[in-house]
Amino acid sequence: MTTLPMERETPFDPPGKLLDLAARAPIHRMTYTDGHLGWLVTGHALGRAVLAHPDFTSSPKDLHPPVPGREKVFGGGSDFLTPPGFFIRMDPPEHTRFRKLLTGQFTVRRMQRLEPRITEITEQVLDAMRPPADLVEDFALPIPSLVICELLGVPYEDRDSFQDDTRVIVNLESEAEEIFAAGGRLQAYFADLVARKRAEPDDALISGLLELDDEDLVGVALLLLVAGHETTANMLGLGTYALLTNPDQLAVMRERPSVVDGAVEELLRYLSIIHLGPFRVATADVSIGGQTIKKGDSVTISTSAANFDPARFPDPARLDLTRQATGHLSFGHGIHQCLGQQLARIEMRIAFPALLRRFPELRLACDPAEVPMRSHMSIYGVHRLPVTW
Repeated sequence: MTTLPMERETPFDPPGKLLDLAARAPIHRMTYTDGHLGWLVTGHALGRAVLAHPDFTSSPKDLHPPVPGREKVFGGGSDFLTPPGFFIRMDPPEHTRFRKLLTGQFTVRRMQRLEPRITEITEQVLDAMRPPADLVEDFALPIPSLVICELLGVPYEDRDSFQDDTRVIVNLESEAEEIFAAGGRLQAYFADLVARKRAEPDDALISGLLELDDEDLVGVALLLLVAGHETTANMLGLGTYALLTNPDQLAVMRERPSVVDGAVEELLRYLSIIHLGPFRVATADVSIGGQTIKKGDSVTISTSAANFDPARFPDPARLDLTRQATGHLSFGHGIHQCLGQQLARIEMRIAFPALLRRFPELRLACDPAEVPMRSHMSIYGVHRLPVTW
């Protein structure tokens, strides 16, 4: 197989070619776009095994692009993926140092203390909605953007610029030069913000990390901002689309508050918005799934295929909000499991039911087939979701 399959036949199922491969075996040879012969993992158990194995690195130094057009970004000596402070691309002990420092900022207890404010933000966003609306611009994007801005201490009025630059970076059709320029603008923005925080600290997260040097703090803040709004925004948009096209499951979300926690896990599994990875490189010969992955081999773990593995999730193509969907790989696994996962869960647990309670007649304002999908973005979702009520 050459490159990671990306073309979807339906909005919610993984690409058919990917599912065909997964049905045959949990691991496959894959030729990357620069000619490197590596691996694609489609099985849930093998995906967890790779992500937890100490002989795989998340550093992109030897990474190869699984989709076309990313050769300059992934390889060729580019350091775009490894600026100072980007701890998700580090291995221990560097990764451990950052992770320990940040874990205290994202404890379950601290995230739970944010619930009243997240509820208040959600209600304010709903108060401002008028039919017809674009649910992405009017609901899905503002809630996590406001939350992460307040958490970090980023002025929300600056959102247009960082949201625009983020879209350029995650667009798989952006030219490398556009991506580097957008990244440079974000770094310059945060360098200025960090300088202001040093002069006048506040009680937000960036000020709580001033023990880091400027370069590291810029990288950490940039990473947390981009990951903290782009991912949850797409879960809220795509998740609402899934509910509106599955009215029986929408009724479950609306009428059975006791299942909301599990419903969020099922939406995370079913939608798998991180559909381009994660990626690892073997640092030694490793035996996985009856195959020997040689030192230096790139491995791509397909989150969407792993989350549709029938050995772990029976009848995976059926959205079932009462399913026990814990154990999915949507937040990753191992030492790099998503730092902000509890915040994302809380935002979704609050936002989905609040939306459906406020607008009991919420419905799509277009044919479901006309909803524009983010198929060529590294984070899957909908570009727009026209709704009315």
